[in-house]
Amino acid sequence: MNIRPYLPSDWERLCVIHDAARVFELQAAGLMDAFLTLEQTGENEGLFDGALVVAEVHGQVQGFAGWSEDELTWLYVDPAMFKQGIGRQLLRHAIAALDGKLDTEVLEGNEAALALYLSEGFKVHSRSEGKLVGNETFAATGYVLRRE
Repeated sequence: MNIRPYLPSDWERLCVIHDAARVFELQAAGLMDAFLTLEQTGENEGLFDGALVVAEVHGQVQGFAGWSEDELTWLYVDPAMFKQGIGRQLLRHAIAALDGKLDTEVLEGNEAALALYLSEGFKVHSRSEGKLVGNETFAATGYVLRRE
């Protein structure tokens, strides 16, 4: 696996990965009706505001992660590649880039993501209720996770 900075030529593949993985994320949280594509939300949600890296496996982008000064804001893997360590390697890359101090949020019901973060040293800092970021017409509940 090769983790490298995002290139504009990766955009279409990121859209495919995000849109497929977001379905799993929203289904787990009971929020399928809130689905919006990466093309609809990426720029407004700050995809390009911080660091953005992709994970390549055999020359094809299979996942991506993005973060700002102290928050992991994006972590998506192609569902066809789930459970192969791509998300974990992207997460570890972000942790190393930020000297281990990092916050992130997980929707309630997304047990696979929660388990990954907890296994990498994150702790549940708080429970949050409010509007779903990117599609504020939907209420959402989740966890704020912190790694010190």
